[in-house]
Amino acid sequence: MPRTVAGFDSVEWLIIDDGSSDDTVRVAEESGVDHVMRHTSNRGLAYAFMTGIEACLARGADVIVNTDADNQYNAADLPALTRPVLEGRADMVIGARPISEIEHFSPLKKLLQKLGSWVVRVSSGTDVQDAPSGFRAISRNAAQRLVVFNNYTYTLETIIQAGRKNMRVVSVPIRVNGDLRPSRLVKSIPSYLKRSIFTIVRIFVIYQPARFFGAIAAVLFGLGFLLGLRFLYFYLVDASSGHVQSVVLAGVLMSMGFQALLVAFLADVIAANRKLLEDIRYTQRAAQGETKRSHPKRQESRLGE
Repeated sequence: MPRTVAGFDSVEWLIIDDGSSDDTVRVAEESGVDHVMRHTSNRGLAYAFMTGIEACLARGADVIVNTDADNQYNAADLPALTRPVLEGRADMVIGARPISEIEHFSPLKKLLQKLGSWVVRVSSGTDVQDAPSGFRAISRNAAQRLVVFNNYTYTLETIIQAGRKNMRVVSVPIRVNGDLRPSRLVKSIPSYLKRSIFTIVRIFVIYQPARFFGAIAAVLFGLGFLLGLRFLYFYLVDASSGHVQSVVLAGVLMSMGFQALLVAFLADVIAANRKLLEDIRYTQRAAQGETKRSHPKRQESRLGE
């Protein structure tokens, strides 16, 4: 990692020791790391990310650059990440890896990476090319607004959250280093796929609950309505007393649809309250940060999990 970056008066290194049992802290301190944040037990990637964000904000960072501990990303591209933030063109910058050219990525993993990025683009309304990338720069203002609910990973949720909050998210091409060891986050492709799908659905429910439950209500009510029309058609055509099952199923489906619609309204009210709480949290964070920064200066902190 560089010690000087164009546009900054100082560069500080911060690492997260997420309950490791090796010599992470000793090696980091011998390598000149400025700050070490320690977890007594392993809390996971998302929790470690938020620990780093809070620590960087508390230390007055103007721009926070996040990178992973497996040396996957080429640190020489770091200035390319910070440039859009310095120029006021972005609140968050995501490093886009050349997925198709990475040799140690299997064809299935490449496909899933691209598919996941497409889903995140649709959900967030941003133009992010590599959503799972952990090499990113975040402005102080954007970092103060981030709240990660997921325990597995922060990468997808922070992008969707940024898009929903009208932050400017930009992608820049970056290079990658050779593969040093297998990922400890991705145990297997099926596990990664299951966790990613669950994460995206959960984020969608949190940030667009009315749309999510409203779609379920529309499907259930629509199916029930069609079955009701089916019963009326046969009743009017042959005036028989058959097809009672259609009436029963139509009633059940329409009742479920109505209940889902009520859930959509309640979820939308809860989402509105959550947004108010997030705004209050941001205001408090900003006020506390300005109080601590008695000697403001342009500074960048970097963290890794």
